[in-house]
Amino acid sequence: MANVLVIYFSAYGHIHRMAEAAAQGIESEGHTARLVRIPEFRHPDNITALLDHPDRRQSTEGSGLSGTFRVGARWEKYEAAQALQQTVQEAKADDLRWADGIVWGFPTYYGSMPAQVKSFLDLSGSLCAGGELEGKPTGVMTSAGSIHTGHEATILTSIIPLLHFGMVYVGLPYSQNPEYLTADAIGGSPYGPSTLAGPDSSRTPDERELRMAGRLGARVARFAAATKGIK
Repeated sequence: MANVLVIYFSAYGHIHRMAEAAAQGIESEGHTARLVRIPEFRHPDNITALLDHPDRRQSTEGSGLSGTFRVGARWEKYEAAQALQQTVQEAKADDLRWADGIVWGFPTYYGSMPAQVKSFLDLSGSLCAGGELEGKPTGVMTSAGSIHTGHEATILTSIIPLLHFGMVYVGLPYSQNPEYLTADAIGGSPYGPSTLAGPDSSRTPDERELRMAGRLGARVARFAAATKGIK
């Protein structure tokens, strides 16, 4: 049996739901899943939804892309999503040490991982120096506002720091995930599961996207069990 960590950052709740599905996939294989979250930045000027805050709506709502994104209306979604996640434990370096395999989840920010996630990795440098994550299988899930805004780029760019830690990347094969072989507007690629949040974050993960997240969790767990203790 393997210990598999599902570690995620989620501003509007989409990745939170995908992370839960990944944990369910791990447990369906008879392995142990631990769900933890990377917290939002502490300073109010650095929080993800800063431009969605009511105090800033007058200067942004209804103009240019802000109208498409419905910037002001997203603040309520952000607050509700954060409240739902308060019972999830915050991630620590010891969680990564505990794990035999790791599934990461985070939204796409300009085609790469959010600063919150990069900061967490930067502050975990001792794990890299000590080789403590070497040989551990890992995979990545993401979300994006539209079908054009980083589903694949975010995962591909995120593989680089994970390889620096010595982790072994696990993707999402075609034969096991027929859902993403479709013309429908859903996430998913050979690089990992993803979900389409919508420009205004109003969509919720499609059942097909959740199935792919569950399969990634199960797949990382199987690799973790097979390679446990091997670097």
